[in-house]
Amino acid sequence: MTIKIEMLRCFGAVAQTGNLADAAERLGRTQSALSMTLKQLEERLGQRLFEGERKNRLTPFGQEVFRLAQQQLRQFDDTIDAIESAANAPQGLLRLASIPSVSSLVLPSVIDALTERHPSMNVELRDMDTSAVIETLQQGKADIGIVSGRPPLNGIQQSTLLEDSFGLLCSANHELAKKSEPPCFDEVFASDFVRNNLCSLIEAPEVKAALPLAKITVHNTHSLIAMVRDGKWTTILPDSVARFLPNELAFRPIAGLVEKRSVSLLIRERTQFPQIVEEAAEIIRRLASKRYPATATGRDAEH
Repeated sequence: MTIKIEMLRCFGAVAQTGNLADAAERLGRTQSALSMTLKQLEERLGQRLFEGERKNRLTPFGQEVFRLAQQQLRQFDDTIDAIESAANAPQGLLRLASIPSVSSLVLPSVIDALTERHPSMNVELRDMDTSAVIETLQQGKADIGIVSGRPPLNGIQQSTLLEDSFGLLCSANHELAKKSEPPCFDEVFASDFVRNNLCSLIEAPEVKAALPLAKITVHNTHSLIAMVRDGKWTTILPDSVARFLPNELAFRPIAGLVEKRSVSLLIRERTQFPQIVEEAAEIIRRLASKRYPATATGRDAEH
């Protein structure tokens, strides 16, 4: 017997709720039908998924099946959403995925310009970190991606969109914000420093040596900014991120840190509406060059 997607959905609902009654109500099925489905799944797998009959505790094997099943269900549901979006957008569909700093910098203007040209066009925008943008592109869920760094990817055109400098971000009342000279590495990491994902892009030996020693790592930008606004904590971020932060925060260069963060524009080679994708890419390049005139935006696509 083939394992069907609905079997995994039924199993996932029971695993999440811990009982048949709540799972059945969530799925709109009877408890007996749900119980039969679980029995068929266990028979197909040849192992028990739950410890005991109450369905409130997974076996170690059941935990692994649950993890894999959730991944498959998310992918399946995303695929169905993409198919329906494409079917409902005969006049055009543009799917964008971008890191937050650039998303807020250029994408509102891009969407405004494109929807004026193509009033019936549909737009999907995802705001996420670099790894998630890359995954979204590779899975065919986005046509254009904007990421930090220069990741080599097959089937995706890549060019440099902009570059911006790294610097110290701290409260305007922090002692490092009040120094007349830019703080040095020792001063930055002697403070209550918070590590973030973008710090890993910095190759400076002083930074690479200090990052593993940071006791606090924050992955979410909003949480990171909230900590810095508290007045005690500091972090390192690119200039484009700091442009949209509250006035009570200070962005300062760091003595000896000359590296820049490279931001890349990624375009899938195969898209449903290539003309719209190319129009969007041109607008993104133009806006980035206006906002960052010192940056040479690339057209040298890498595959």
